[in-house]
Amino acid sequence: MKERVIVTQGKYLASAVKREQYPKEERPEIVFIGRSNVGKSSLINSLTRVRNLARVSRQPGKTQTINFYDVGMKIEGEEARRDFYLVDLPGYGYAKTGKAQRLTWKKFIEEYLLHSKNIRFVAQLIDIRHDPMQSDLDMFRWLTANGIPVLVVATKADKLGRGAGKQQTDRMREALGVPELDILPYSSLKNEGRSELLDVIANSL
Repeated sequence: MKERVIVTQGKYLASAVKREQYPKEERPEIVFIGRSNVGKSSLINSLTRVRNLARVSRQPGKTQTINFYDVGMKIEGEEARRDFYLVDLPGYGYAKTGKAQRLTWKKFIEEYLLHSKNIRFVAQLIDIRHDPMQSDLDMFRWLTANGIPVLVVATKADKLGRGAGKQQTDRMREALGVPELDILPYSSLKNEGRSELLDVIANSL
């Protein structure tokens, strides 16, 4: 089946902890956030189909900066290529990270989320195998309270059968307190959910 959206490039651009380090050229930004070890790097590699674009680590808390990736996509029916930044934020909720480091992360992450005018939406990744943890709930509520559009992506969807997966996304909606919330199951291993997420990104651009 022909894909409506084709990713034409994906490359690492910059890492930042303050505004002066953000890319100079302004582009739409699609942001990924989630608990440490939720599968952000694997999802970025799956989405762009660029192997090892984002480094996958077995050690939680490895991403310690705001990482910008330069991504291009061709949308069916459009002549021009659409370019945007895919932005990977440090994982939250990692218990072994020192308190001082967590406060530093909180400061530069909040500054970015509150002041970037180019954010189209934040994809909040939550492991489908577990109920949302308190840090997931806190982040979701903080984003919505600040008027930042959120798409909840349920990662590691291949770990559960279809029935169990639906049951778990229902539990997620209940925990997040939004019964009509759209939740997108995603499997980086099988690329399930990839075309749906690319459609959401294309529509936001």
